[in-house]
Amino acid sequence: MQQRGTVLLVDDEALVRQSTAQWLKMAGYEVIECDNAESALRYLVADFPGILVTDVKMPGMDGLQLMAESFSRVPDLPVILLTGHGDVDMAISALKQGAYDFIEKPFVPERLVETIHRACDKRQLMLENERLSQSIAQQSGIDAKLIGFSPGILRLKREILALGELHTNVIIYGETGTGKELVAQCLHEFSPRSKHNFVPINCGAIPESLIESELFGHESGAFTGAAKRRIGKFEHANGGTLFLDEIEIMPQNLQVKLLRALQEGVIERLGGNQLISVDLRVVAASKADLLAEEGFREDLFYRLNVSQLYIPPLRERLEDVPLLFEHYAAKAAAHHQREVRKLTEQDLRTLHSYSWPGNVRELKNAAIRFALDERVSTHEILYPKSVVVDAPTIDSNQPLAVQVAAFEAEVIKASLQQYKGNIKEVMEALDLPRRTLNQKMAKYGLNRGDFV
Repeated sequence: MQQRGTVLLVDDEALVRQSTAQWLKMAGYEVIECDNAESALRYLVADFPGILVTDVKMPGMDGLQLMAESFSRVPDLPVILLTGHGDVDMAISALKQGAYDFIEKPFVPERLVETIHRACDKRQLMLENERLSQSIAQQSGIDAKLIGFSPGILRLKREILALGELHTNVIIYGETGTGKELVAQCLHEFSPRSKHNFVPINCGAIPESLIESELFGHESGAFTGAAKRRIGKFEHANGGTLFLDEIEIMPQNLQVKLLRALQEGVIERLGGNQLISVDLRVVAASKADLLAEEGFREDLFYRLNVSQLYIPPLRERLEDVPLLFEHYAAKAAAHHQREVRKLTEQDLRTLHSYSWPGNVRELKNAAIRFALDERVSTHEILYPKSVVVDAPTIDSNQPLAVQVAAFEAEVIKASLQQYKGNIKEVMEALDLPRRTLNQKMAKYGLNRGDFV
């Protein structure tokens, strides 16, 4: 059976420890048994791959002391506490100190396994992110430019390095915000043309009346306001790379001149008669299929389409999201001289579950806000009008109505906390009429004044 995770189990009662270990092994976990806290400490090193499950009441160092010591050695370690004393105050205190969960003896084995499963998932996620972060810090070359280890990004890196050695024109396809200019910069940087200029121009950001002058330059007096000669982007990129973003927007009359420049390797400044030789690579970018785009010339498409690169949207490489988020958040924190915030388990789950319609551009903006505002979670940034609800621990043996009521109470409580007791905003967020909300608050003993 494939191991589901590692559990360091500490309990001074041999019968309880052995039976619990046997149950966990049957569930697919590797179990390390210790009969006291002191002997467990030798396993608690920074890269310990598992979680800690410990009894609270033990001779010598007790479970709470062991938890505190484990946090000093392994700060993100999930710790599950077991007790047979039903001390509610102790449970609350332990959770505030950072315990992952608190389970009362005698416990239902299935519930313990379920809690351990979630804790192990959290531990593995944290370890993987730490490994990737360390890997990024040690990376150089293209790995330091294009961050990510998903299959789509690894493929893109290989293709960029292969095309970098060639002199062919390239079309980059990708949705808005995927990083088309960054990919074009990588094509330039990892090519023999890297010592010359990389010149970007956004065809959609320049008025149609000016784009020809921007590309090809103009002579003095070529038009009203042309007081002196101006070198265009083509000449400036001579020997290097010209990046044409949003090329699908380029006017048709300019497409003809671009085609001629690519075919003949010469340009002519606006208002001039001299032919100027240019040697450059053109990298075009589009969010649409150029061949299917109405108004885009086929002959220009085939001149540009010697090679293609496809940038996957962020929703197709969610495994890269935490690493990208931490990268941009760390950069923002360093720029503003702030401490780097750590992502919580809930933050990570939100990042993984979000669809990222704005791609890397949206992620970068979210990461900057997260780094600079300690009051907001990733959920509040990405879902500004929704409510964050941590699922309450509910006894599955209770009747369905009791379980539903417990969850409903948590949702209303979370909304009251988020909107600081503002009843109008809570009504809007939960889509509840005032009377219904008042009745439910009374039912669950929730007082608006406690959240203001």
